[in-house]
Amino acid sequence: MSHSILTKRLDVAAEGCHSIQQDDFEFDFAGLKDDAMSANLTPIKTTFTRRSIWILAALLVLSSVVGITAFAQFKKTPKGEVWGFQVDATYPHDQAAFTQGLVFTQGRLLEGTGKKGESSLRLVDLKTGKVQKQADLNAHYFGEGITVIGPRIYQLTWQNRIGLVYDIETFDLETTFQYTGEGWGLTNDGKRLIMSDGTATLRFLDPGTFEVVKRITVRNSEGKVSKLNELEYVNGEIWANIWYEDRIARVSPESGEVLGWIDLSGLYPRSKRGSNEDVLNGIAYDPESKRLLVTGKNWPKLYEITVKRK
Repeated sequence: MSHSILTKRLDVAAEGCHSIQQDDFEFDFAGLKDDAMSANLTPIKTTFTRRSIWILAALLVLSSVVGITAFAQFKKTPKGEVWGFQVDATYPHDQAAFTQGLVFTQGRLLEGTGKKGESSLRLVDLKTGKVQKQADLNAHYFGEGITVIGPRIYQLTWQNRIGLVYDIETFDLETTFQYTGEGWGLTNDGKRLIMSDGTATLRFLDPGTFEVVKRITVRNSEGKVSKLNELEYVNGEIWANIWYEDRIARVSPESGEVLGWIDLSGLYPRSKRGSNEDVLNGIAYDPESKRLLVTGKNWPKLYEITVKRK
């Protein structure tokens, strides 16, 4: 921002004072006055020097210019832009875990694993990678994505068309629900479950009735984006792993438009993976600590990363 523009903004901000008397500004905060009177409170009224008002105006203007985080910068970048990453920390991860869902909530790491006869819901110690609690699925079920709303954990199955609902503390199975098609990834926006099924469609479900209340089709400039896998809701966006790809799509929950991409190639090189099935899959975001965790199927590590411009 140029000096002349900044000065002009400060002058405009300073003119917001109610009246000027010589070198003092009397500011009665008119916007609060009516509310204060209706609540039988004394209207706010104070006096500032010209210098203090100018400083206050400067702080208000500068606060709108600085302090932008990486997540906030997403809103200002061209749609479809590709971002990179930096690794902030690594943690052990059970290499036998065929990761299908990952959630970090209230300081706890939850993981859903897949494959028939091996599928489970787990509480995992982040620092050691050790399983602290586990609920095994029916041997006929192939576990998929998980998410948490309130005191309940929701888990999908792949082709069984059955969802499972657990108590978050005990891992006791409370109920089940049914859906059409396949179950892949699962997340929520605080009010609705959001699930993927391997196509370009995301379904929004009522977590009480499990009725579909909305559908969106995920698209970019080249057309539909399919093979949407594990999901996470991050700062008002749906982040989706793409099956067999080392990148994450940032999706608008309103329109389905791909807002951008996060390239995680090189995080765990393909040359080190045991098979083609050991793909990137698993995103967990904690809005309180702003921590972002990612891993993959049968990966030996879980990574805490920061998303950054390339």
